[in-house]
Amino acid sequence: MNPKKLVMFATELFDRLSAAGWIPALLMRLFVGYFFMETGWGKIHNLDAFTTRFAQWGIPHPAFNAALSAYTEFLGGALTILGLGMRFVSIPMIINMIVAIVTVKLKNVSGLDDFVELDEPLYALSFVWLFFSGAGWLSVDGLFKRALNFWIRPERSQATVGALSTRCAEARDDANGLRDF
Repeated sequence: MNPKKLVMFATELFDRLSAAGWIPALLMRLFVGYFFMETGWGKIHNLDAFTTRFAQWGIPHPAFNAALSAYTEFLGGALTILGLGMRFVSIPMIINMIVAIVTVKLKNVSGLDDFVELDEPLYALSFVWLFFSGAGWLSVDGLFKRALNFWIRPERSQATVGALSTRCAEARDDANGLRDF
């Protein structure tokens, strides 16, 4: 195989992977969003027991904080699935996980090994990643962004449409050229 063709193939492959960067955001949103929507729904519908657990953990104002936590999880999960206000939604979700770690989970942690086995830091990090990366192309936020770009800068949007058409044609030509390998 020609080394130059191999480098071109690798470059094209990496470009295509970069263009598919919306897929991890979608999968992360669907997974953690569903998880939190489901757990929040369960806590909302058993709020008395959840409030009792908050009181046992020594959390102040257990009824208010239990309801706040449950509704934050449910609404935050639903908005995460939709990708609506993802960067704003991430903040209370991260705070909810930090509070759970500090007030409940750290009591049973005796070292780094115990800490990294907790679920809450992973969920918090998921929302940190979504905060910085955004909801991705396939989301309500992505739809709003494209609509705003089209409305605010129609000349740029038309140029984008032209560029996308050109890239599609180039990708088709490249795919035909890859048959030579």
